[in-house]
Amino acid sequence: MRTLSRCLVVCTTMLILFALNGCSEENTDPLARIKDAKEISFAMSGGYPPFNFYNSDNRLVGFDVDVAREVAQRLGVKFKPVTTEWSGIIEGLRSGTYDGILGSMAVTQERLKVVNFSTPYYYSGAQVMIKNGAPYKGAADLKGKTLGVVTGTTFAEDAAKLGAGDVKLYKDDTQTLMELNSGVVDGVITDRVVGVNAINSGKFDIGMLGSPLRSEDIAVAFRKGDDSLLNRVNEILTAMHEDGTLSALSRKWLKADITVR
Repeated sequence: MRTLSRCLVVCTTMLILFALNGCSEENTDPLARIKDAKEISFAMSGGYPPFNFYNSDNRLVGFDVDVAREVAQRLGVKFKPVTTEWSGIIEGLRSGTYDGILGSMAVTQERLKVVNFSTPYYYSGAQVMIKNGAPYKGAADLKGKTLGVVTGTTFAEDAAKLGAGDVKLYKDDTQTLMELNSGVVDGVITDRVVGVNAINSGKFDIGMLGSPLRSEDIAVAFRKGDDSLLNRVNEILTAMHEDGTLSALSRKWLKADITVR
């Protein structure tokens, strides 16, 4: 009798453990977790106009913000924005501080080693910006000069390839362009659209130097293993490409369609 009771206790315990394990596995699925939480958090720098920046009302706005909000809506959850310094944004993702990075991040082989990327939601290029009236005729003329880039971006590699004498790192492109405008740096490498937007703003006495150095695919970054979330967001982005939503948002913020090659 005692043996039977002991067996019943053991069997009951095992069933409970199996049930708990099943619940645990289910809750670790990223898409299910987000659905349960009813929100998805996307990180961005908050200092990258016109893609993501704080307006005069201190409200986070921009192309990336609108794309993130639309993705969240199609997931059936609330969008929770997170602004953080670009230099540590990937580590924040990997540590679970937020669910994804939707902040104009370029797909690179180096980044693919530590995160996964969605299908691109827009395309751009690395552009050299200089102060109006500067004597440079092409990017090669910046060899040995001082260039400014945002910390943690691929533009630092471009600066090194150009043979920059010094590469100054900044928190965001508001700072890099202000330093260029004031003559602290000889040139800045940034996203071409960011450069065009800065020129059109009338706040800077700057211009573009030549054509883009290279093209970039811009996509959403997710943690390795978050495949269910990645796959669902890919479906959403594909639909947003096909139904014209991404094109419309691009024209809203950039007066041009950067969502096609």
